[in-house]
Amino acid sequence: METILLFSPLVGALIAGFGWKMIGEQAAQVTATALLFLSCLLSWIVFLTFDGTTESITVLRWIESGSLSADWAIRMDRLTAIMLIVITTVSALVHLYSFGYMAHDENFKEGEHYKARFFAYLSFFTFAMLMLVTADNLVQMFFGWEGVGLASYLLIGFYYKKPSANAAAMKAFVVNRVGDFGFALGIFALFFLADSVRFDDIFAYAPVLAETNLTFLWAEWNAANLIGVLLFVGAMGKSAQLLLHTWLPDAMEGPTPVSALIHAATMVTAGVFLVCRMSPIYEFAPDAKTFIVFIGAFTAFFAATVGLVQNDIKRVIAYSTCSQLGYMFVAAGVGVYSVAMFHLLTHAFFKAMLFLGAGSVIHGMHHEQDMRNYGGLRHKLPMTFWAMMIGTLAITGVGIPLLYLGFPVGFAGFVSKDAIIESAYAGTAGGYAFWLLVIAALMTSFYSWRLMFLTFYGKPRGDKHTHEHAHESPRVMLIPLGVLAVGAILAGMIWYKPFFGHTDSVAKFFGVPYEEVHSEDGAADEGDHHYVFAGQPGQGAIHVGPDNHVLDEAHAVPVWVKLSPFVAMLIGLATAWTMYIRQPDLPGRVAAANRPLYDFLLNKWYFDELYDAVLVRPAQAIGRFLWKGGDGKVIDGAINGVSMGIVPMVTRALGRAQSGYIFTYAFFMVIGIAALITWVVLAGGAQ
Repeated sequence: METILLFSPLVGALIAGFGWKMIGEQAAQVTATALLFLSCLLSWIVFLTFDGTTESITVLRWIESGSLSADWAIRMDRLTAIMLIVITTVSALVHLYSFGYMAHDENFKEGEHYKARFFAYLSFFTFAMLMLVTADNLVQMFFGWEGVGLASYLLIGFYYKKPSANAAAMKAFVVNRVGDFGFALGIFALFFLADSVRFDDIFAYAPVLAETNLTFLWAEWNAANLIGVLLFVGAMGKSAQLLLHTWLPDAMEGPTPVSALIHAATMVTAGVFLVCRMSPIYEFAPDAKTFIVFIGAFTAFFAATVGLVQNDIKRVIAYSTCSQLGYMFVAAGVGVYSVAMFHLLTHAFFKAMLFLGAGSVIHGMHHEQDMRNYGGLRHKLPMTFWAMMIGTLAITGVGIPLLYLGFPVGFAGFVSKDAIIESAYAGTAGGYAFWLLVIAALMTSFYSWRLMFLTFYGKPRGDKHTHEHAHESPRVMLIPLGVLAVGAILAGMIWYKPFFGHTDSVAKFFGVPYEEVHSEDGAADEGDHHYVFAGQPGQGAIHVGPDNHVLDEAHAVPVWVKLSPFVAMLIGLATAWTMYIRQPDLPGRVAAANRPLYDFLLNKWYFDELYDAVLVRPAQAIGRFLWKGGDGKVIDGAINGVSMGIVPMVTRALGRAQSGYIFTYAFFMVIGIAALITWVVLAGGAQ
């Protein structure tokens, strides 16, 4: 079963990419989509029937070189099962959605066969992502990691006739290579120290790494901390964390289904999955975990500030994705890996739905993406409106706080995001991470409701003809929205206990050994005993060290901490309603009164300009110097000098020597004999 669900997308990609001429473009699309739904069905069967026991399913022998051994194998544990349903569910729905969205793409001429190619890229991306999450060793994971990078390059630049799309694809590829270099260094270091790339061997070796020092960049580093940071650099690239985030907003140049698949639910979560997969390493790397918390918290805050002022509907959601990924990394950094995976799961439902909903709006508005040209669309696009409303309620965290009664009551984002904020308070003693996440939650509420109010409420703005002809999307695009809406409503409440319950329920779900600890008097009364994680590194899908009590402490945070994200949501909602419903002229006045700050946020903190000045332009200057100075003047100059100067001169001289007269040849013979005698005499050959 596992092998079929892994290779079905690859078969679909090959059929759509190379076989469409034989079976027809429409048949190729249907085949690729059907195979994705097969993979999705099998993934849910695996997830719902999985007992938590880790197993390895060997597909074939792959690499054998000295002590390096890397089979192509499927590692089945709870982490894998979670990622399988996320990837295949979103991918299958995106395939179905694309039937309607890509039916008459205005970027291609009539008769151009772009649809089969698009579906081939989607299926290939899904296969590469499945390769990544089912990997049993780091080499296989890196293979899938790079395959995802290639597929994202192809999909972001799918509109290859647009220079902006080509530039965005190249930017994504280059920025991710920076992160991938750090990931590769981490793999090299692990193989150098543990003499293996298999996860079981590496996890068993993790305690030794904590006691080992490694020389890197002319300094001594703790091996576990250094490797943890290097692996996280790779995660920063794929998951668009601060400093390596600049590719994600530009990637919106790709078709909207691509945004939903790659930049909402799958590829960008690969970094979070990597950190959770390597939890046995990170539990022995406290400095690396602190670095992860720092970057994650500031990414959540930074991206939320930029999202406040964006006008492109897809870019608002893109920065929201960047911010939510920061939340996930904070959870992983404080050591509650189950909560990081919880938000990864719930986020996949509501963020994919928001992207697909945005695509439905763009489709209905004839590819207009500027929210300033929307307004009053809830009557024109009623189904899309309700889907976007559910997604907004989920991402902003609407629910009923403190009414737990064994489980919380609220939309998916309310449950998982609150779990992260409470864990951040417990894990950082209420420090900077907690406050940055709460502030980010307030801003998330503001820009999410701003998107809803600008798009669906108020009077129509922009082109009158476009508004008059705005229309609801076809059913094939609305069905995926309905399915994702169910997940956005129920996912948090259904899976609260397995991901954020007490230690025993979380440990059981993730296949981690645990034990009951009684009070000193040995009593077993209620309240006198609790459970702790007791597994060794590698036992179970995640590893939580014996000194890591953040999960239990998160349930005991003060009431005001539990209330803080809900209050932040209300403040953001009230502010957005005041500015875009009650006083629509207020945003313009606020922006004019704070023009430097507005421009700073609108230009994304000038990261692109900074990188352009510090990295891009110097690199281009060096390239021009080597091109014109090195290659042009030195290399080409020398070759041209020889070919255009010396060679003609020698040729002319030799040409004169071929006069055709006997005395000329006799003269050269005499000169040659004289030179030969002179050499013999001077060399002592005449003695």
